[in-house]
Amino acid sequence: MPKTADIGSKRLISLAPDTWVKWVTQHPDTIAVDLLSSDFQWVSRESDILIRAYSPQHGDFLILNELQLRYRSRMPQRIRAYAALAEERYNLPTYPVLINILAPSDSTVIPTCYESEFMGLRAIQDYRVINLWEVDANIAFQKPLPTLLPFVPILRGGGEESLVRQALQILRTDEQLNELEPLLAFFASASVRSWFD
Repeated sequence: MPKTADIGSKRLISLAPDTWVKWVTQHPDTIAVDLLSSDFQWVSRESDILIRAYSPQHGDFLILNELQLRYRSRMPQRIRAYAALAEERYNLPTYPVLINILAPSDSTVIPTCYESEFMGLRAIQDYRVINLWEVDANIAFQKPLPTLLPFVPILRGGGEESLVRQALQILRTDEQLNELEPLLAFFASASVRSWFD
């Protein structure tokens, strides 16, 4: 019986939260302290995943992770809202990160900041953008970063059969990761469907 893919970001990030927070912040001394609830009762959708993190340089802070299959133009506004809600709820500074999984089909420019002005008042929210199609596939194996293994086929240079097979082997040999095999197959299926037969 085929396994269903758990593509929930909370599940993926929980596989290696310390490695994840080091990668998204680019601060090697950062650790994940806790996965927090990002369910804000007054908002219709909960944020993907909120992590309480700690680093000696910055102390306790939040990492707001938004994983999107495809970038949408309202993401900057949504990140601004979620970052503010997270800061208000937990009274900690917030480091928002937008992770886009698939490249847009057109020449869409993906901003790294939300800006608006109304009646002379300005609102600004910076956030980090990680476009997975720009991330070197080898990083999934070098860190190791198991959260990225299912995405190897869409990472830069990850369409090579040898890399996809290597990711597949790692997923199949790890009891905690093997449920992610269908997700790897999903991303690889467009051009390499026969590799999983």
